[in-house]
Amino acid sequence: MTVVSNPMFRLLRNSLLTVLCGPVTAAPSMLEAPNSQAVPANQLVVSGNACGPTALLNAFRFGSPAWQRASDAITGETDRQRIHTVIREAGMRPSNSITGRPRWSRKGVNLMDLCDIGNELTHGHYLPLMSQEVLFLKPRENQNKLLARVHRRFATSLAKGLPPVVSLRRYVHRSEKAKPAEWVVLDAHFVTITAVSRKLERGATSFPVIYADPWGGKICQGSVRIPERGVLAADPVASPCLEAVFPEALVGRKSLRPGETGTLTVVAVLGRW
Repeated sequence: MTVVSNPMFRLLRNSLLTVLCGPVTAAPSMLEAPNSQAVPANQLVVSGNACGPTALLNAFRFGSPAWQRASDAITGETDRQRIHTVIREAGMRPSNSITGRPRWSRKGVNLMDLCDIGNELTHGHYLPLMSQEVLFLKPRENQNKLLARVHRRFATSLAKGLPPVVSLRRYVHRSEKAKPAEWVVLDAHFVTITAVSRKLERGATSFPVIYADPWGGKICQGSVRIPERGVLAADPVASPCLEAVFPEALVGRKSLRPGETGTLTVVAVLGRW
């Protein structure tokens, strides 16, 4: 794997800190991926449904030297060849979560299967197993505790050398043929978190992140926050998940109808903690 300087990462980080720095509050310190100068792979060199394998490749690539071993071991001289290798050699094996289906298909891959793919790719490289976790409210967990749990998962995985892969999903509240409106999933996507604020301040309702988006192979900035409007619930305080405020994320936007406002949510995470 060839790693070159990535000034865009530094530019975005500094821009993010400047925006978040108010007249009184100091800018937050960011915990960066070990290999933050890496260049993210672009899923579009293969297909529009290759975000999972590509986000996983980016996690290894942006990780510590130990996790980079897994990336370096993937056969191929180009990102297109490496992504194809991941899909062909690990993605096409039978799924353990969906009977009679391969892990990767035209619909992409789910997080459980992506976790199996990742652990298979790291086998033999003396690396610990990766874990996956759903990021919805647990019993007796409120939104502030959920925000703290999500921040902790992101920060812990980065600190342990593996940038976490995050599952995103865009929802919209839609009515069909005079039926009562219901929440509909428009699309799903995977990205790789490459930086997160080191601390979550007491009473915070959001925290900043920088992420590698495999759609185009871009470094982007955004934040994860407690929803300001209802998501999967009529009342914001009843929303069971967090919102991903990722202005550059295109996932699901083209499926929005005129007058609709979708919400991009943080669904689950794959990493090391």
